[in-house]
Amino acid sequence: MKKKKTPSPNLALKERIPQKVLAMIMAGGKGERLMPLTEQRSKPSVPFAGNYRIADFVLSNFINSGIQAMYVLVQYRSQSLIEHLRRAWRFSGPNRQAFITVVPPQMKGRGKWYEGTADAVYQNINLIRDFAPDLVVVFGADHIYRMDLRQMIQFHLEHQAEVTVAALPVPIHAAKGFGIIEASSDHQIMGFEEKPAQPKPMPGNPEMSYSSMGNYIFNAEMLVRILENDASQAGTHDFGRDIIPSLIKSHRVLAYDFLNNAVPGIHPYEEWGYWRDVGTLEAYWQANMDVLGQNPIFDLRNVKWPITTDALTDPVASMVRSQMNDAMVGQGSLIIDSTIRRSIVGRNVRIEEGCTIEESIILDGTVIGPKSHLQRCIIDRFNVIESGTTMGGDKGRGGKRQTGKLGLTTVARGKSYGGQAISSPSSLP
Repeated sequence: MKKKKTPSPNLALKERIPQKVLAMIMAGGKGERLMPLTEQRSKPSVPFAGNYRIADFVLSNFINSGIQAMYVLVQYRSQSLIEHLRRAWRFSGPNRQAFITVVPPQMKGRGKWYEGTADAVYQNINLIRDFAPDLVVVFGADHIYRMDLRQMIQFHLEHQAEVTVAALPVPIHAAKGFGIIEASSDHQIMGFEEKPAQPKPMPGNPEMSYSSMGNYIFNAEMLVRILENDASQAGTHDFGRDIIPSLIKSHRVLAYDFLNNAVPGIHPYEEWGYWRDVGTLEAYWQANMDVLGQNPIFDLRNVKWPITTDALTDPVASMVRSQMNDAMVGQGSLIIDSTIRRSIVGRNVRIEEGCTIEESIILDGTVIGPKSHLQRCIIDRFNVIESGTTMGGDKGRGGKRQTGKLGLTTVARGKSYGGQAISSPSSLP
């Protein structure tokens, strides 16, 4: 959603955050609505826009904001994400204040797997005590966006908040599908409803509602006390369902308007405050389409706020007698005598002669046989599509056909249609 751009704040005043900050990043999501892309990997590990994993976006936001102490809490089918973090996100040197550490469930407390986001942090409460931060920042790892966390932290400190919740304004007619925050004119959160029938409007704007982004800043000492109390009671042990609603009557819990966050390098043609929860195949496909074109609404070519990922040594992509329009092609890919329209082709993909690929996402290591036609398809990694295959639209064959408005056809990882599936290291799902 677009908003008139406000002048960028004086970032020089916030180059150094005046507090000791620890990040707890929730990266254990199962992502059931993204099946089959999440059959063998967690949602944060799903590839995005050719080169990236979804988790790269939150990690890049933290690094670009100068926050370098991060625990990444994993659970569901985490090996793919662990291997990606090992390759793409590693710090070296003796600085104990700069790290990205993967934390699987430790079976502490009740001796169970993580039962909710609050329980995941509670089971690692010793890490908070050992690091002794002033603030604990709890963010999810499964959204596509840019955010300067220094500005949210400054808001938290200036308004003397105990908890700050990142909030995204959404049209009130579309707010029924979100967790909606009711806030006063001075940002105090007074209520929270999950998918309300009649969403409460934002202060001073009856056409918009505040949607919780599921990202929080906590004063560390208070967070420890709250987590210990929550762990002693029955419940879902979730920040959004339990912790935040329980605090709004007794603590200073504020809403931070994400549209006030000014990230360097954003172009005038981009959507101001771009944020997408890519929790469904349709949302995932649309977000990939959003990065395409001359003036994409979410431009990945931002050198002032780069999104970092694994730097591979594959050769540059090659196109032989081919046409490409509004498309991206990853390293090492070869396209021969084919047409690619409004699509994303990942790394080390081979597309043989006479193919037409339209509005599709082709992930790494896939081979598409000659004279194939793919329309609105999502092809997971290491697939072989046989010669002459027509897939998508009303002529879909194989894969997992979706019944949504977009008519997407999805093929799970490593399948074969007339050819032999490509084997890959088990660490690369």
